[in-house]
Amino acid sequence: MPKSLNESLASTSPPMSTASSIREPIARPSPTAGSTFAYQDGLPKLPIPELADTCRKYLDAVRPLQTDREHQETKAAVREFLKTDGPELHERLKKYASGKSSYIEQFWYDSYLNYDNPVVLNLNPFFLLEDDPTPARNNQVTRAASLVVSALSFVRALRKEELPPDKVRNTPLCMYQYPRIFSTARIPTENGCEMHSDPSARHIVVMCRSQFYWFDVLDDNSDLIMTEKDLAQNLQAIVEDAETIPIQEAAKNALGVLSTENRRIWAHLRDVLTTDSNNVECLRIVDTAIFVLCLDSTSPKSGSELSMNMLCGTNVVEKGVQIGTCTNRWYDKLQIIVCKNGTAGINFEHTGVDGHTVLRMASDVYTDTILRFARTINGNAPSLWASTSPDPSKRDPSSFGDVCITPHRLEWTMVPEVSFALRFAETRLADLIQQNEFEVLEFEGYGKNFITSMGFSPDAFVQMAFQAAYYGLYGRVESTYEPAMTKIFAHGRTEAIRTVSDESVEFVRKFCENAPAREKLDALKKACVRHVALTKECAKGLGQDRHLYAMFCVWQRGLDEESQSHFGTDASSLNGISSDGYGSSPVDGPFEPGSPGLINGSNQVRPRSFSDTSSISGSARDTVQKPTQSIPGIFSDAGWDKINNTILSTSNCGNPSLRLFGFGPTSGDGFGIGYIIKADSISISVSSKHRQTKRFVDTLQSYFLEVRHMLRQTQRRATNSAGTRAREAEQNTEAANAARAAATLRSRNRSGRAVGTPKGNLRPNLNGGVSDDSHSVTSKEESDGEGGMLGGYGYFDSGSVKHLLNTEEHRKQAELKAAGFSKRAVGRKLRLAEY
Repeated sequence: MPKSLNESLASTSPPMSTASSIREPIARPSPTAGSTFAYQDGLPKLPIPELADTCRKYLDAVRPLQTDREHQETKAAVREFLKTDGPELHERLKKYASGKSSYIEQFWYDSYLNYDNPVVLNLNPFFLLEDDPTPARNNQVTRAASLVVSALSFVRALRKEELPPDKVRNTPLCMYQYPRIFSTARIPTENGCEMHSDPSARHIVVMCRSQFYWFDVLDDNSDLIMTEKDLAQNLQAIVEDAETIPIQEAAKNALGVLSTENRRIWAHLRDVLTTDSNNVECLRIVDTAIFVLCLDSTSPKSGSELSMNMLCGTNVVEKGVQIGTCTNRWYDKLQIIVCKNGTAGINFEHTGVDGHTVLRMASDVYTDTILRFARTINGNAPSLWASTSPDPSKRDPSSFGDVCITPHRLEWTMVPEVSFALRFAETRLADLIQQNEFEVLEFEGYGKNFITSMGFSPDAFVQMAFQAAYYGLYGRVESTYEPAMTKIFAHGRTEAIRTVSDESVEFVRKFCENAPAREKLDALKKACVRHVALTKECAKGLGQDRHLYAMFCVWQRGLDEESQSHFGTDASSLNGISSDGYGSSPVDGPFEPGSPGLINGSNQVRPRSFSDTSSISGSARDTVQKPTQSIPGIFSDAGWDKINNTILSTSNCGNPSLRLFGFGPTSGDGFGIGYIIKADSISISVSSKHRQTKRFVDTLQSYFLEVRHMLRQTQRRATNSAGTRAREAEQNTEAANAARAAATLRSRNRSGRAVGTPKGNLRPNLNGGVSDDSHSVTSKEESDGEGGMLGGYGYFDSGSVKHLLNTEEHRKQAELKAAGFSKRAVGRKLRLAEY
C-alpha cells in the first residue's frame, strides 16, 4: 500500500525546485546547427500592417455581415478613425513595439491571464489520439505507461535541445512555446493569473478516482529512471489503491474540481489552502509536475462521448455523490487522459501554447510508442530522438540521485471552507457540463486526396461546408473565426481569418437555390480562392484583427495612465506582466483581440471575451473605474461587436495521430468546431449550448455528399461532351420524347401525379415549371444524401423564400377581401431572420 504524504515526506526528498514565475526566456547555451533553437535568433519580427490596409480589410470583413445602412455607419466610423485617433494610436503602437519581440504578445497574454471564467469548456482544447495499432496494448495501464515513456522522451529531447526545429516548406518556425508545454501551471491570484514553471521538475502527478499520486520519473540529467514495465507496476498500484477508497471519501478529497472554478474564487481558495503547510507542499507538487496523468474509470465508446470526456469529463451522480470523470482533472496544467479501455487524449492549458505546438508533441509521442514497439521486433528500427536515456534496468540505482520512484498519495488537510467550496464547485461544474453538448462527424466519403484532385484547397473547401450548412439551417451568415498560424515570426501565435466574405455569401446563396450544378461549383471555387488568399495574408501577419486589437490596447493603456495620474495609482499594479506574458497581469482587461470592448451608455468600456482557437467565452476581469474618455469611434461602432461575436469558432488542427480535436463554443449561441482533414476522411467535433448540434452535423454530412455528386456529375458531363454525332442525335431524340411527354401531362386537366415515371429527366421545379436534372443537384437521383443537404427543405434561398411568401400573402389578402374582412396587424411582425 502506498505511504501517506506525511510518511513519504519524512522518508524521502520531495521533487526539487520551487515553482517560479518566468519573466525572461530560459537561459540557453549557444545553439548548434541541429539544435531546437538553431533558428530562433534569426526569425523576423511580426510586422505591423499599414493603417490604411488594416482599415480596408476590416471593412471587407465586416461588410457581408451588415445591412447597407449598418455598413455605411461603419464606413463613416472608419473614415473618422483614419482622420483622428487612428494615426496617433498607430504611431504609439510602433513606438511601443520597438523594444518588444512581438507587438501583440503582451496584450495577448493579458487577455488570457485576466480571464475570470472557468477554463474548462472555455479555454482548454482537447486532442483525442488514435488507438494504439497493437490491440494487446490498448488496456489502460499498458497504454498509459507507453505514453508516459514517450512523453518523457520528448521532454528529455526538449531539455537537451535535441528536438529538431519545426519547419514549413523549409521555413523555420518559432520554437519559443515548447518549454511551456511541460512543468507549467496557471496559478490564479487576486490580480489575474500567472504562469509558473519549473524547468528542472522530475516527477509526474497521477489522478485516479479524483485522488492525487506522485512519483519521480527523471533524474537530474533528465534521463528516465524507470522502464515501461516499472511504470506499469506503479500505475497498477495506483489504480488498485484508488479502488479501495469509498466514493463518499473520494469526493471529499477531490481537490481537482477547484481548478474548474471561477478564477477569483479559485485564487481565494488557494489562499485558504496555503494557510496549512501540508497543503502548500501538496500544491507545489501538483503545480511543478511535468504533467498530470488522468486514469479514468470509464470506457466511452462514441465520438461524442469521447469528446465530452476529453474536454470536460463526464457528469455521473451516484447516491448524491459525483463519480464522473469531471472531478478527475487538474485543468491548470497539461493533462494526458487514458480511459479504462485504453482510449487516450490530451487536454491542455492554452495560455502559453497553441494547438500546432501541442500537436507536434502529441504526434511525436504517438509515433514513438509505435517505433518502440517496432524495436522489440527489429532492433534496427529507427528512433525519433538524437540520443536516448540509458536503460534504467542496467543502471546502478545510486546513479539516479535523490529520487522517489514509489507512488505516494497526496493527503490534503481539509478545512471547512474548502469542504463547502468543493461541494459547490462540483455542482456548478455539473451545471456547466449539462449546458453543453457534443456531436462528432467522422466522414469517410473522401478527404484531402479527393478535394485536391478536384482543384480545391482542403481547408477552404471544409470552411465553405460550415458556411453552407449554417446558411442551410438558419438562412443567414454569421461571424466566423479561423486561426492562421504566424510562427514564422519570433514569438508568433495566430492571426484571425474572417471566413465570411462577399464570395462566400454568394456561394451559400447560390448553393441553396435551384441553380445549375456548374454555377454552384463556380461560386464554390471563387469562395475557396478568396479564402486561400485571406489565409496567406494572415499567415504573413497582414490580417486586421491583431493590429486593431493592439491599437485598442494602446488606447486602453493611455486610459490606464490617465487613471494613474488621476488616482495616484502605482503603475506596477496595472502593468506587472513581462513582455513574454508570464507573470502577474494588469488588472484591466482582457479584451478579445479584434473585439476589445463593448460600450455602455456613458462611453465607458466594459470588458468582453477573447476568442481564439480555444473556446474562450464569458466575462473577463472587471475594469477599474476610470475618468470618462471618449473611445475611438471604430471600437464603439456596432460593426466592431458584430464581427467579434463569433458564432462559428473553427480550427483546423491534426494529423493521422489524432482521431478528433475540439473545444467548447465561444458564445452562448455559437458552435465550437474543431476539424482534421485526413487523406481520405474528415473528422469534425462540434460543440454548442444545445443549439441543434446533431442537426448541424447531419447537414454537414449531406453537404459533403451533395458536393461530391455535383463534382462527379460535372466531370462526367465534361467527359461526354466530346461524344459522337450519333450520340448527340440519340440525346436529341430523347429530349424530344421527353418534351412531348411533358406536354401530354400538361394537357390533362387532372390534379395529382401519375403513378409511374415517364422516360426522361424532367421534373417540376419550385416555380411551377419544369427543370432538367442534368443541370441541378436537388433531385433525389442527383443526391447522395437523403433528400439533399436540407433534408427535404429546399426553400432557404432568399429569392425563393420571398417569392413563396409574397404569393401566400397575396392569396390570403384576396380571400379576406372576398369574405369582407379588412387586414389588421396582430402582435409584432417577425422578420425571417428573427424567426
